Parts: sequence; structure tokens; C-alpha cells
Amino acid sequence: MKPKLIKKGCRFAVIKMDDGGHYNTKKEYEISIRETKVVSEPRRFKTNKSIVPIFTLKPGTDYTVYIEEHELSFRTDKEFVTLCVRDFGAKGNGVQDDTVYIQAAIMACPPKSRVLIPPGDYLVTNLFLMSNVKIEILKGARLIMNTERYAHAVLPGIIESYDGLSEYNLGTWEGNPLSKFASCINALNVSNVEIYGEGEIFGNASDENWWHDAKVKRGAWRPRLFFTNASSDISVIGLTFKNSPSWNIHPYFSKNLEFIALNIINPADSPNTDGIDVECCKNVHIIGVHFDVGDDCIALKSCKIYMAEKYKRTCENIYIANCLMESGHGALTVGSEMAGGVKGVIVSHCFFLNTDRGLRVKTRRGRGRLSILDDITFSCITMDNVQTPFAVNSFYFCDPDGKSDYVQNTEPLPIDHRTPQIKTLVIEDVVCENAHIAAAYFTGLPERKIEQIIMRNVRIKFADDAKTGEAEMRCNIPPMSKHGIYACNVNRLLLENVVIENHEGDDLVVENVNEVERG
Repeated sequence: MKPKLIKKGCRFAVIKMDDGGHYNTKKEYEISIRETKVVSEPRRFKTNKSIVPIFTLKPGTDYTVYIEEHELSFRTDKEFVTLCVRDFGAKGNGVQDDTVYIQAAIMACPPKSRVLIPPGDYLVTNLFLMSNVKIEILKGARLIMNTERYAHAVLPGIIESYDGLSEYNLGTWEGNPLSKFASCINALNVSNVEIYGEGEIFGNASDENWWHDAKVKRGAWRPRLFFTNASSDISVIGLTFKNSPSWNIHPYFSKNLEFIALNIINPADSPNTDGIDVECCKNVHIIGVHFDVGDDCIALKSCKIYMAEKYKRTCENIYIANCLMESGHGALTVGSEMAGGVKGVIVSHCFFLNTDRGLRVKTRRGRGRLSILDDITFSCITMDNVQTPFAVNSFYFCDPDGKSDYVQNTEPLPIDHRTPQIKTLVIEDVVCENAHIAAAYFTGLPERKIEQIIMRNVRIKFADDAKTGEAEMRCNIPPMSKHGIYACNVNRLLLENVVIENHEGDDLVVENVNEVERG
């Protein structure tokens, strides 16, 4: 095991403990850290996490980290000033609305400086970030979102330009440009922002407020906890996001984003509380994040068809590593709003526990010609008690026309501007214990087959008391139990050292598959 520094700032550093573990290391390590040029007793702590953030460091200071026989040295970045929100009038007593005082500190913060949120409960509505601002939320500090719906600002959907040609795409809801309430924290048209610390962003949502009649729009659609739009170079490190009104973190039309060592927690029955939904973004790293949510842990999206035709924005270059997906509908879901396409995705060294599905692809006719899914790689993944480890569904019955004959027809239809495409999926070095329903369920469109699925070194073992159920959300799919791999409408299926244990029936069932290679 050789530790590696993967991120540092003025007052924090993030170390990767690479001993072959996933979210957790294979054993517990003791870490010692001290100022390099100061003779003093080092700070010591133990960890079994692969991604380890270290906070409360001094700016512009040399540090040495000791882990077993390894030493790791670095120098923190310089800092100009610190602006404490208490000095601007924030009380942190959970009663006073502290929004304006925290916003004043953000607006007043000069470059290379810090806004400090010390321990306390800070009642807020919507905070808006500025470029070149760093915010530290200390352990014991909570931003608590106001549950009074109409106290929140509204982000309108499409705003037309005075030239009559262009427009401002601001508010968004499930792939459409619709008005929604502003999030607890908003990064709009900003760059070079860090938000870090051991504090909490608490959405305060429950069945008594935001989750009541969740599918009904009242004033505007429900807010997120963190939302970016048209922004770049954003890092969010160490924080806990809890009880969000809807999706927890929603990066939108942004690039160069990092989400590191976060905890994202929502009740299992909370509606549409996805962990991180990445939409039309480029160069996104999600590393060492713990998810325990009421919907998908991570979803990759790229709008509905008319938005894709207009903006032509893909979701691409996404790197997901050392994460724990604990509960949720899908560990990684692609779609269903992916009309702009999704490509260049790597998911590595993650642990999926108690999710409905592992890799889940949701698409359908009507997503469009730009909806190309390509270059998706799953490697070094462990799953336990996942109902269907792999599911690719080209007949997903979302949207008002989702159960129409056009979407659900299993006969080949003409290829036109509405027809999506799935190219290459690679699944390798995966172990799944206690699976249910089906090992894998792959269905392409009969008129445009999945180009190729490659599975190498995969072992899937079913639970003795495996559940019976439907592998995917589409019409006319029979319930399954301990089903092997089902592949339909695929050009090439490569299975190399794929083992399915404790199953019922055949290992592999194929329909309309051009080429099957087994090794």
C-alpha cells in the first residue's frame, strides 16, 4: 500500500489509501500527521477508508503524513483572510434566518480567502456562490434548509434573450427547462469554488413538507441541496448531505467537478432523493462517496430530445471510484433523460450493497439520434444483496407516452431522428453475492441493437432465498427468479470467465443476438 495525495487546499488534504480495497481498505491504518518544520507531538487517528480527508490544517504550511513505513509530504495553499459568518451577523441558533448574513460573507470574500461557518445550526433558504470563494463548514455546523416553500427563490426555466435568437437555460426539472425552487447552495455561472469540511447540509425535508404530494408542482418544482449551472472547477469535499427535498446534488451544464469523501443520506422511502445526478456535464470525479438514498445513488443524464437537439451537450468523462452505494434503486443509473448522449464513463473499486440494481441503463425510443451511450466500463466492483446486478433496458416506460405502442413495440420500427443507440459496455473483475431476480438483463432495440457487451472475470451467486420480481420497468416482462443472463437485440456478446452460481434454468438465454463468444 502506497498512499497518494489526490487533493489539497489551504486547510485540508485528501489521501488515497490504495491497498486493493474499495470504499474500505483491507485493514485499519494508523495515520500520523505533523508540521514538517515543527517539533511537536503529531496528530494521530485510525481509519479503514480508502479516501481519507484531513481537515483543520494551517494554510501555507509544510506537513508530513506517516502511514506505516510510508511518508507523504505536501504544503498547503496560501490563504489571504478568513471571514467568519458570525462576524457578519449569523447566530447559528436554528431560529434566526441566517441566509443574508452568510450571503454577505460570501459576497465580501476576496480571492484566495475563506468563508468560515463554525459549529451551530444555521437556518437558511438559498445561498449563491461567487467565483474564487472557499467555504469551510466545520464539524458541528449545519445549514438547515427552511421548509417554508414560498420563502425560497425561484429559478425560472428558459429565459428568452432580447435578440430573439438566444436564451438563458436556468431552471430545470427531470430533463426539461422548468422553474424550480433555488437550492440550498447554488453555483450559477461561477468558477474556482471549494466547499469543504465535516459539517452538514440538512434539507429538513419530510412527508409534512417537501415530500408531501411530491409529484405535484406547487409554485415551482422541489429544490436540490446543491445545484450547479454553467459553472466550472467546483470541488465539494467531506460534507454530509441529508434529507434533501429532491435530488441531493445536481451538476448541470458544468465541467471540471469533484465530489470527494461525501456522505449522502436520505430515507429509503423518500421520493426522488437521488444522490448525485450529473446532467450534461464534462470531466466529473466522484470519489470516496457514501450513498444511502431513496432513489438512484448516481444518475448520468443529458436532457430530453428537444433540449439535446438545441444544445448538443453530452455527459462525458465521468470517473467514479472507491464509493459505497448502500441502498437505492440503482448504484449507477444511466438515463433515462439522456438524449444528448453519455460516453466515457469509468466505475472502479466500488461496493454496491442492498441496491435494486448495480449498473442500470434506462432508454427508449424517443430519446433521439444524439442519445448515444458508449464507452462505459465497470471494473473491480463488489456487490452484495443486489437484486439484478446488470440491467440495460431500451423499453423503459417513462413519460406520458412510455407505455405506448411506439415505445413498447418489440418489432423493428424505422430508424429515424428519435432512435437512440447503445454501443459498448465493458464489465470486468466483478463479484456479486446474494443476487436476486436475474444476473443480467440486456435488451436493445430490434431496429438498432446494442453493438457489444463484454463481460470478463465476473462471478454472480444467487441468494438461497432469492426474491422473485421483474428485472426492469417495461411492459410485458415476466417475473423472474434466479435467472441467468438474458440478452436480446445485441450484435456481439462476449462472455469470458463468467460464472453464475446457485441459479435456476440456463446460464444464458439469447434472442436476436448476432454473435456470442464464450471463454
